[in-house]
Amino acid sequence: MTKPLWAPWRLEYIAQADEQEGCVFCLESEGAVAAAESLVVHGGDAAIVILNKFPYSSGHLMVAPRRHAGELAALTDAEALEIHRLAVDAVDALGRLYGPGGFNLGWNIGRVAGAGIADHVHLHVVPRWGGDTNFMPVLADVKVLPEHLLETRDRLRQAWSVSG
Repeated sequence: MTKPLWAPWRLEYIAQADEQEGCVFCLESEGAVAAAESLVVHGGDAAIVILNKFPYSSGHLMVAPRRHAGELAALTDAEALEIHRLAVDAVDALGRLYGPGGFNLGWNIGRVAGAGIADHVHLHVVPRWGGDTNFMPVLADVKVLPEHLLETRDRLRQAWSVSG
């Protein structure tokens, strides 16, 4: 029996992928995204933590400076420190909330390195579980996410406020 996969945010992306103006990190930092649609989990003084709208796995977060910076070397010491401190907090919140078996953290610098948003540096925080890679992405170019992004956002915001 075939079962449908539900990923409503994909249609939005497909319909608007070439139409979005501006940098998603800057728009979120400036509060230009409607609160109900915002994927910001936590905002610091110099950086924000935002859910990846097209995640590798559930809970995939990105930590980005509030200031538009296209190169890692362009970050101030304060921005770099806060980004890494927020990444530590992200690992803590995700660990308490979802209990993954591990995490991948990394920077994709430049389009050829895999950066989907190449002109605003950001650190990925990706929770991982044993067996979380399977045939779906390989055969069907589909990722199965068990929870809607806005539900994940709300749960992480609550978990963050408990740890902060």
